Amino acid sequence: MKDRGSIVLVVNNKVAVIKREFEDKVYYVFPGGGIEKGETPQEAAQREAYEKLGLHVIVGECIAEIAHNGIQYYFAARVIDGEFGTGKGAEFCNRGRGSYTPEWMEIDNLSIVDMRPPELVGVIQTYGDYYSKRNK
Repeated sequence: MKDRGSIVLVVNNKVAVIKREFEDKVYYVFPGGGIEKGETPQEAAQREAYEKLGLHVIVGECIAEIAHNGIQYYFAARVIDGEFGTGKGAEFCNRGRGSYTPEWMEIDNLSIVDMRPPELVGVIQTYGDYYSKRNK
């Protein structure tokens, strides 16, 4: 039960996701991870964006807090530097935990895949255009 910080990054009506393939399952999550000792949820989300995506981001407002094995904080984010898909977090080297693949997904497609947490899909589909315009 560890709290997590994650980002919601929308650019040109697409959202950054991590495709997870593990034990014959394929599902998608938002880039993020556990909050380390002494870190705020915002700092964790910022660090995880770099580890998972290779992007330096500015973390904005918290758009959702979801209770699931701790509190999961989701923050709107904006890219300031980096190259998408160049993350080098420990997950990418951790054998036995499946694969982690950063992808851009059309916002409309969020509801037709196994997106976790599903509670966030409606929020992003409702406000995605707003976030997309802020990231141009």
